[in-house]
Amino acid sequence: MKPNRPNPRLAKIHRNYTVEEIAKLFGIHKNTVRRWIKDGLPLVDSQRPSLVLGRDLAAYLNNKRASGKQSCQAGQMYCLKCRAPRYPAGHMADYMPITEKLGNLIGICPDCNLLMNRRVSLINNPGVLAMLDVNFIKAAL
Repeated sequence: MKPNRPNPRLAKIHRNYTVEEIAKLFGIHKNTVRRWIKDGLPLVDSQRPSLVLGRDLAAYLNNKRASGKQSCQAGQMYCLKCRAPRYPAGHMADYMPITEKLGNLIGICPDCNLLMNRRVSLINNPGVLAMLDVNFIKAAL
C-alpha cells in the first residue's frame, strides 16, 4: 500500500517527467497529477506531451506538504480524528514518564472525546505546566 502523501525525494531534480511517469513514480492516478498541474505545478512549456521538471515537482510537493502542517501551541495536543490542535478537555492531562526527562501527555479531546497524546519534555517546556492541570502518573518499571 502506498502512502497518502507522495515522497518528494523520489523525484530526480535533473530529470523531466511526463504525467504518466509521475503517476507511475508515486503510484497515483494520472488525473491526480493533472489536478496538481491545475493547482499550480509548473510545466516546461504548453506543448504535448506535458513535461514537468523534477526540481519543480519536488518543490511543489514540499510546499504542498508544508502547507498542511499545523503546529501545537504550549498545552495543546493534536487530535487525529479532528485533524487539529486542541486543548484537552478541562485543560487537564496526565503525564506518564518514559525517561527522566521525557514523557507523554495524555488528554481527552473536548470535541470528539478521544484520547490525544503528545510527547514532551517538561524540563525544556515549562509552559505546559502553566497551561494545563497535569496529573503525574508513576511509571511502572
